[in-house]
Amino acid sequence: MATQTPPAPAEPRTLRAGELGTPQYRRLFGAGREVTIHWMTFLVTVVLVLAPVVPILYQSVRNQPLYAAGGAFTLSNYVHLFTEAEFGTIILNTLYFALLTTVFALAIAVPMAILLQRTRFPAARLFGQVLRWPIYISPLVLAFGWILVYGPAGFLTTALREGLGWVPWDLYTLPGMAFVEAVAQIPVAYLFCANALAASDTSLENAARTVGAGPIRILRSIVVPMLRPPMLYAGLLIFGTAVETLSIPLILGEPAEITLFSSFLYEQGIDSVSPDYGLLGAASTLILVSTIGLVVFQSRLLRHAQRFVSVRGKATRSNLLDIGGWKWLGFAFVGVYVVFGALLPMIALVLRAFTSLLTPLVNPLDLLTLDNFRLIFSYAPYTESITNSITVALIGSVAVTLFGTVVVLVARRSNFRPARLLETAAQSPHAVPGLIIGIGFFWAFAWMPGGDAVRGTLFALVIAFGVRALPSAYGAISPATMQLGAELDNAARVAGADWWRTVSRILARLLVPAMLASFLLIWTQMIREYAPAMFLAGAESQVIGTTAIDLWTQGETGSVAALATLQITVTAVVAGLAGLLLQGRKEKNNA
Repeated sequence: MATQTPPAPAEPRTLRAGELGTPQYRRLFGAGREVTIHWMTFLVTVVLVLAPVVPILYQSVRNQPLYAAGGAFTLSNYVHLFTEAEFGTIILNTLYFALLTTVFALAIAVPMAILLQRTRFPAARLFGQVLRWPIYISPLVLAFGWILVYGPAGFLTTALREGLGWVPWDLYTLPGMAFVEAVAQIPVAYLFCANALAASDTSLENAARTVGAGPIRILRSIVVPMLRPPMLYAGLLIFGTAVETLSIPLILGEPAEITLFSSFLYEQGIDSVSPDYGLLGAASTLILVSTIGLVVFQSRLLRHAQRFVSVRGKATRSNLLDIGGWKWLGFAFVGVYVVFGALLPMIALVLRAFTSLLTPLVNPLDLLTLDNFRLIFSYAPYTESITNSITVALIGSVAVTLFGTVVVLVARRSNFRPARLLETAAQSPHAVPGLIIGIGFFWAFAWMPGGDAVRGTLFALVIAFGVRALPSAYGAISPATMQLGAELDNAARVAGADWWRTVSRILARLLVPAMLASFLLIWTQMIREYAPAMFLAGAESQVIGTTAIDLWTQGETGSVAALATLQITVTAVVAGLAGLLLQGRKEKNNA
């Protein structure tokens, strides 16, 4: 019997969609679902980022408002800005204010970070927690608290004037304004430096001990120089924030006739009966270019930060430095800041909310009242501002977190070619001041067809606040994404899943803790936000910040304190619930 030759094995071929359980996905415009999602994410991100920028640049070189017919290109707006608007003085004031703010913040934050992280310091953990909580409070609220304590009619100012006959401070000057702004920025600088110290190795310090160096010499020669990168990063961040801030120039600068960048834009746009939109566009462009330049300068300076890495590999911790009696001087330094810089203004703010007057000449317990809260809840626009802030923060934090997650996954876990450009676009709004975003979207909605129906609504605020918060979402989710191994994606692809099914069914679920952290971060940022709303909010879409400024200009100090107290309470409740949720999820994962 003849033997049969077995047939040759079939040539291997690539599986097509639908074979062996591989799902068939719908194609849009001839492209696969993966490609469609990638390009849609990219286009939406670029449009959102450029929407407030392009109208500003365009308006700066037009002699008519964008929504007006006709008009021509011109550079006269820039000529007017530097010649007739006294902008030179405004530039000098702004730079001086920003420089003083940066110096004050670093001079206080860096020593505190070193004392709490590198020395044997009494109650270091407690102080470390207290120094972080002002991050959850709006600088506007903190400014109100400082005025209640240290303003011309403030509690301590009145007490010193009655007791000593003089007061050693004046908030209504550039140094006074800078110090108040610095207090709001100190937690940022502290966190940068404290986190860097907590993550660094102390081998160099141990080596210095072996050759007889004392604690003070070690701090001066090793610890402080190693803090140059976080100090530089924090310093440039604080400087840029001071350039764009609106609360301090508006609350403290305007009564003293001190004009800065941001208050100039406010006066030209909101307070002006007939705004000069060309001048406003030119000034906005200058601020935009300045802040972008600061970010570029920051990235260039930090390119060589690796040379400050002390030891590579596994770090070994050593005992904290014992600075002897100097620790009590440090304790007094930290205690004075915590009590007089952070706690006392907040306590005064809450007391003012529940009293008809706050003065050392009368016992506050004799002036207790709920009238300030009654005014807030009896007038519909004030109550609506609270509801609006909560609504915008809730919807915005959910939407930005979800969209930010998709952006991160496209930029970090896909083969999308312009992924680097997408990442740059998602992070670029942190270089655009909030006031500029408000002005830009104001003109964008006026320019685009049907935009008038959006301008002045909560939807407009969600978009503007969301664009400003997008870099925060990206920064919170991206590190967690990079920690997930690529084998998860590969295994899903082998099983037949496309990119979207992989990231939505596997990666997104693993990113839930990072998404919750992003939600809390963005919620805190949005509930405090108000600068874009100065230009975008309508009569029925005011938020807490804009209403507080309106009440302050009317002299309703008690109502401002009540509104600020409510904002602090809402923020604390949400932060507490989110913290419990994160802790519960960590315990579940550990179990």
